[in-house]
Amino acid sequence: MEDTHDTVAAPTEKKRHSLPNISMKTMFAITFGFCGVNIAFSLQTSQMSRIFQTLGADPNKLGFFFIFPPLIGMIIQPLLGKFSDGFWSPRFGRRMPLLMVAAPLAAIIMVLLPNAGSLGFGYASLGALIFGSIAIILMDLSNNACMQPFRMIIGDMVNEGQKDKAWSWQQSFSNLGGVLASVCPFLLTWIGVSNVDKRGVVPFSVRLSFYIAAVILLLISIYTIVSVKEYDPETYALYHNFDYKEKKVKKSYWTLIKEAPSTFWEVAVIQFFAYFGIQYLWTYTTGAIAQNVWNTANSTSSGFQAAGNWYGILTFVQSIVGIVYGFLVLSRTSQFKRKFWYRIGLASGGLGMIWVAFTHNQYVLILAFILIGICFLTMHTEPFAIFTTSTDGENDGAYIGLFNVFICLPQIVASVSSFAIFPLVGNSMPAMIAIGGVSWLTGAALMGIIKSDSKTKSETVK
Repeated sequence: MEDTHDTVAAPTEKKRHSLPNISMKTMFAITFGFCGVNIAFSLQTSQMSRIFQTLGADPNKLGFFFIFPPLIGMIIQPLLGKFSDGFWSPRFGRRMPLLMVAAPLAAIIMVLLPNAGSLGFGYASLGALIFGSIAIILMDLSNNACMQPFRMIIGDMVNEGQKDKAWSWQQSFSNLGGVLASVCPFLLTWIGVSNVDKRGVVPFSVRLSFYIAAVILLLISIYTIVSVKEYDPETYALYHNFDYKEKKVKKSYWTLIKEAPSTFWEVAVIQFFAYFGIQYLWTYTTGAIAQNVWNTANSTSSGFQAAGNWYGILTFVQSIVGIVYGFLVLSRTSQFKRKFWYRIGLASGGLGMIWVAFTHNQYVLILAFILIGICFLTMHTEPFAIFTTSTDGENDGAYIGLFNVFICLPQIVASVSSFAIFPLVGNSMPAMIAIGGVSWLTGAALMGIIKSDSKTKSETVK
């Protein structure tokens, strides 16, 4: 008979215990919250290039602005993970207090960011770009603080038998947030909201999209905070098979890194190529579509703004594909096939990105983004399912935070290297997209270095 988190009693004997199956109600509560978090991230990634080019940023220096998000994530997530591993609030738990602080902050910054051009700084002015950059930094601080609790709680509460379902559900709901965010500017424009504004001012369709997303983020975060009941420290320790009362020296980050399971490093290598590629997708897609389909590189033109809206629709397609793929495919896979599906995902995405780089038909781009949608869902699901199999229960938050370094570092490398690569390819945004596709294909080709994805740290309670 299946135990559930709603009814299971805390184990009382000091023997090896295993995490019980959680109910579908609890599974929904710990995964649906990612919908709200990704609303903010999706608007940021799909509209940031458009916003900064509208403000007057030099396309040759777009990589500079895209350094901030991964740099902030690389710093803040390990700190939050390690802190929350040793924290407990009798009323709110270990992870949820982070969300209680981060969600309101994220909502405030989401309102401020798209108004960087509405404060009278002027087109291409230093003031507008500095304000936008500070807003991006603060937005990433709050977004990363929102994201971290949802990732950590899967390691806290979900056993190996349900982990594939939990990670795929979480990312599928994340894609649903992406759908709501990315399609919003297009729909608002369709119903008559202005999609152009005076020079240097972000269109009202984009600003209103950020306002709507801020409200949704707050509402969904409140639902999660109210619905999730975390294990108390003693129950948590027994389910993760360590002595709650034993006094242990707190491990430094350096010690944790040295003691990290081999899977942590194996997956990190693949993650480098995965996130190197995705950084160029986020940075150059709007410009590539504008150049290939609308034949313009002028960020103030209606063609460029139309390309920005169409990228929102393509992101919508990507997200819908991810939702379907997550629920119907990855949530049903075996833990012993995780490498296989990870390889399929990266290969699909690589082909899709290269397709984006060479097509001049806006509707053919839909097919390319179907492949990218498969990749995007997979690269946010399988790596965590693989490496968290080998982590211990005492430091899961810290390891998930440290693992985020290998998500953020390749994005920084990609952004910094773009200053050299972009001129070498003739300042061609489609060429940068092709390079990103090759990076994804390289990650797929190297999948064999992962050796340990079948190891489990506990058995499922039946």
